[in-house]
Amino acid sequence: MAKVAFIGLGVMGYPMARHLAAKGHEVTVYNRTGAKAERWVSEFGGRAAPTPAEAARGQEFVFACVGNDDDLRQVTLGADGAFGAMEKGAVFVDHTTASAGIARELAAAADGFDVIDAPVSGGQAGAENGVLTVMCGGEAAPFARAEPVMAAYARATRLLGPAGSGQLAKMMNQICIAGAVQGLAEAIHFGKQAGLDIEAVIDTISKGAAQSWQMENRYKTMNEGKFDFGFAVDWMRKDLSIVLGEARSNGSTLPVTALVDQFYADVQTMGGGRWDTSSLLARLERKG
Repeated sequence: MAKVAFIGLGVMGYPMARHLAAKGHEVTVYNRTGAKAERWVSEFGGRAAPTPAEAARGQEFVFACVGNDDDLRQVTLGADGAFGAMEKGAVFVDHTTASAGIARELAAAADGFDVIDAPVSGGQAGAENGVLTVMCGGEAAPFARAEPVMAAYARATRLLGPAGSGQLAKMMNQICIAGAVQGLAEAIHFGKQAGLDIEAVIDTISKGAAQSWQMENRYKTMNEGKFDFGFAVDWMRKDLSIVLGEARSNGSTLPVTALVDQFYADVQTMGGGRWDTSSLLARLERKG
């Protein structure tokens, strides 16, 4: 069992830290809203720290899951940031979905400790159930040390290359999801317009080459017009902004991803910024 800190107790971090405590690790938590950290401690034990630095001091592993590059830079390199208090030989594991640039910046800033960029896939349900997929960038030795600890909330964890590789892999993940959700939304919209029994059709085509996680897990609620759960449109647009920025940098051409990003902008205009990403169907139905 390890001494660990977890920085950021949002919809993902809160249950991820819980899984660490449940596995017997000694957990210290930090959250920008201190009351939430105190609530976590009242439920699961451990200790709440007043700053990221205090959370990181004396820990073997420091995990973070915050909002974006700026938040990440603040809790690591800012005043009272974790990097100023990290122990020699410790490992910082960042689960934030952020840019590859900030991952490389943090790896370069580490002094006597190691950094793994480790964005996750699986959403809130994956975090709650401890079955996340973790895509990692960094060096092999610290990854090997951190992997058994991450297993508390991960179903699959893989090192994919040097610093930044985890974030780049997460970008590929979001590119795939954007296209899959738009395709499913269009198929359901088309089927409704054609007067087909959507449930019967999906039950049939999901047995073939059209099958996807999105189809299996989202078609029923999409068909019922229920979008008040899951991964929010606002978050997806943040992720796609990172993807499109990286594409401009590396010369990738992502026409479908750019188009779906604009479709999500339409959903935001409709007031659906906090709707689940499957709400692309609502846009089609309104336009129809």
